[in-house]
Amino acid sequence: MSPFIAAAPIDPRPDDHLHLCWPARLIAGPGCRRSLPALLHRLGLRRGLLVTDRFFATQTGHVREQVALAAQAGITLWVYDGGLPDPSVTLCDEACDAARAMAGAAGFDHVVALGGGSNIDLAKVLALTLPTGRRARDCVGDLAGCRPLPLVAIPTTAGTGSEATPGAILVDPDNATKVAVMDNALRPAIAVIDPELSHSCPPRVTADAGIDAFTHAIESYLTIDSAAYDRAGHADPGYSGRSAPTMLFARESIRLCIRWLEAAYRDGTDTDARLGMAYASLYAGLSYGSAGLHAVHGIAYAVAGLTHASHGTTNAVVLPYVLDALRDVRRAELLDVAALFGLEVSRDPERALRAVPVRVRSMVAALGLPTSLAAMGIGAERLEALTRDALAVTRLTKAFPAADAPRRYAAILAQAHAGRLAGDADGAGD
Repeated sequence: MSPFIAAAPIDPRPDDHLHLCWPARLIAGPGCRRSLPALLHRLGLRRGLLVTDRFFATQTGHVREQVALAAQAGITLWVYDGGLPDPSVTLCDEACDAARAMAGAAGFDHVVALGGGSNIDLAKVLALTLPTGRRARDCVGDLAGCRPLPLVAIPTTAGTGSEATPGAILVDPDNATKVAVMDNALRPAIAVIDPELSHSCPPRVTADAGIDAFTHAIESYLTIDSAAYDRAGHADPGYSGRSAPTMLFARESIRLCIRWLEAAYRDGTDTDARLGMAYASLYAGLSYGSAGLHAVHGIAYAVAGLTHASHGTTNAVVLPYVLDALRDVRRAELLDVAALFGLEVSRDPERALRAVPVRVRSMVAALGLPTSLAAMGIGAERLEALTRDALAVTRLTKAFPAADAPRRYAAILAQAHAGRLAGDADGAGD
C-alpha cells in the first residue's frame, strides 16, 4: 500500500523572494543505493572516501556493499569509520589527516557519507579540508572561496535532513559550544534516500530522528516569510525564509509524520512506515534547508547545552510550547495542521487551535520522549539563563515569526517547564 496522497495545493505567494538551493541530484526509493556507483562512474568520479562509523562498518553489511559495488564500477572507496555523535573540530582534523594518509598523493575526487546527521556533517567538513589539509576551525564562517569535493549523502535515519542542507554543526571543545560551517557549496551533489537503510534503527533512534523531521517540517512551515527574512546582503544565502515551494514540502512532511512516525516507532519492520518517514525527512529537509528554523531549535540548543540530551529529545520537549505561543500569528497554518491531525476545525476553530499543541505533546509522549523541562530535571532557577542562551542564537531568533522574542521565549520556557498548554484547560486535543 502506498503511503502517499496528493498534498493540498499551496497557492503562489506574490511577495515571495525565492532563493532555493537543493541537491543537484536526488535518488530515492527502496534499494536505490545500489544504483549509486553507476552514477558516480558516469560523472567521472573514481577515488572516494566513505565516511561512516564503527556500527555501520562492523555491524551491518552496508559499507561492504558500497565498497564492493563501487569496485565493480571501477571506483575505489577508502573507508573512514571513526564517525561519532556531535563531531568536534578536533575529530574533523584527525579524520582529515588519517584519510589523506590512506589515499596518498593522488587524493580523493569525492566523499560519500553513510549514516546519520553526524556522519554527514563530518563528511561535509572533510569535503572541504581533504584537498589541502585545511583545519576545520578555519572553515567556520566564511569559506573564503574554498570549494569542496563533490559530496554524496546516504542517510540511514529519517530525521536530520542533512542531505538537503547547506551546513555542518560541530562542537568546539575549547569552549564546549556548537559552531557552524555554512555555505551552499556544502549541499550534497547527490542525495540517496533509501528507506531500507533505516530498518536497522532501534526504536529510540527512530523516535529521536522522526521528531526531528517533524520539528523541521512544522517549524519551517511557520517560520518568517521570505519577503521579511534578513539576508544581510548575502548574494547566496543558505536560508531565506518560507515560500510557497518550501511550505508545500513542509506540509506534506507534516502529514507523513502524523501518519507514519508512531507506526515506525512501534514496528521498525513496517516497510510502509519506513518509506513514509524517509520521504517525510527528505521533504522536511527540502523545506527547512531553504526556509530556515526559529525558536524550537534556538531553545533546544540552549537546553542541550545544559543537559547534553539528544537533539531529537530537546526539540521534542520544546516544540508543543512554541506552537502554543504562535497561535495568534500563525492561525491559518495551525488550523491547517489541525485538519491534518483529523481535528474538527469548522465547528470550533479556537478549540482546534488550542488542540494542536496538545496533540503534538501526545505524539512526543507516545514516542517515549519527555514532555516538560521539569521531567528532564531542569529546575525553574535555570529558565532565565536558558532564555538568554536561546536568544543568543541570533540567526534563529531573527527568524521567529512573532514580535517581542525575549518576552515570548521566556513565556515558552516557563510553560515548557510546567508542562502546561492552553488546551489543557478545556480538554482540547482529547
